[in-house]
Amino acid sequence: MLRRNMHAPPVALQLGLEDLLGDLRHARNRGDLGRLALLAYCEVRRWARLAGEQQLAEQSAGLITQTPLTSRDEFLTHVDGLIAELEQARARFPGRLAPTAV
Repeated sequence: MLRRNMHAPPVALQLGLEDLLGDLRHARNRGDLGRLALLAYCEVRRWARLAGEQQLAEQSAGLITQTPLTSRDEFLTHVDGLIAELEQARARFPGRLAPTAV
């Protein structure tokens, strides 16, 4: 039986997280709900699993698969919480990259 090794190098995870946060912020600022749903369910969940952040993976999946949200604002509030959790994950990630000037 072939086993798939899902461990990515820390630098790849760091860069992936930075890209993911940038994509989420951009979609959030534009109010692109479809893009936010895709990023939350597919990309955040994938990154969190690779990084060993199981609770974050479950939170991102639950945003889409659990009880339907009643409004756009409620969805955006949950997305904001997900972005905050990713920021916290970035802060506790080993060997954190230095922020770049924009």
